[in-house]
Amino acid sequence: MTIRFDGRVAAITGAGRGLGRAYALLLAARGARLVVNNRLSGDRSSDPAEALAREILARGGSAVAEQSDVRTPEAAASIVGRALEAYGRLDVVIHNAGVIESRPVAELGEAEFQRVFETHTLSALRLTQEALPAMRRQRYGRLVFTTSTAGLYGNHGLAAYAMAKGALLGLMRAVAAEEGPHGILANAICPTAVTRMTEAFVPDPALRAALAPERVAPAVAWLASEQCTRSGLVLLAGGGFFRSAHALENAGVHLGTASEPSPEDVAACVERITGAEGLRGFESSHAHFDALLEDLRRVGTRAPDAASHKHGSEPQ
Repeated sequence: MTIRFDGRVAAITGAGRGLGRAYALLLAARGARLVVNNRLSGDRSSDPAEALAREILARGGSAVAEQSDVRTPEAAASIVGRALEAYGRLDVVIHNAGVIESRPVAELGEAEFQRVFETHTLSALRLTQEALPAMRRQRYGRLVFTTSTAGLYGNHGLAAYAMAKGALLGLMRAVAAEEGPHGILANAICPTAVTRMTEAFVPDPALRAALAPERVAPAVAWLASEQCTRSGLVLLAGGGFFRSAHALENAGVHLGTASEPSPEDVAACVERITGAEGLRGFESSHAHFDALLEDLRRVGTRAPDAASHKHGSEPQ
């Protein structure tokens, strides 16, 4: 199986450097026509998007530059419009643009949070909404959202970043649940690579080489391709390792006492409630609700003997 993008058009935000640049070069080498988005530098002396577009053209590929700051409300329409104007369609959107704010919760200002949330989450929502009509007309689309281990697991001092990346998981899963009937798939990449945001944390040259952005790009290329037929995935990629993350819940306990369960009942069963046995996942919150109804039907409506659930005892 050879993964190609001939005839496909992809838009990548924050594509001028780092991970976005690696994604763009790989997709272009495999036939994609690209809209490479990257905002201009603060003094407007640097145009990373235009530089990358020219590099792709010099390599025999096809690319146009788009210089919007994704935080602005107009950026989404500009990016999609650039794709439709240049190529007449839009098949892939890779949400890659990002910033980081290192500040603990107790010290986090609203303006700092707003900057991070607008860059990561609000921009992705706007661009997704702008791209969906074109993808629906085509009956085809691939959306790749960028999350982080901070969004999956949290981290000290990264409150705003973790909140924004966690919200993107919710957005991705909502799109995956809603847009499948239109031929549109949504997945997330959780990359670990040395970029301008992370290079200070990896001083060792060998590790920096191992964590090159190019070693994340193959996972993104697969998620963006026709060969990917799954939706709602979270793939982790870094240093040549490729993994997946899952939201799972355990079997838990049923405190079906004759009276309402008490806090003491919960405390008595805490090890079983928090244990990792019988883990399972769900494709949507609706599927979770259906499973809960089925569990209730399974245990029945008959209340167990109240004596077997005295405070401090654990149900069998």
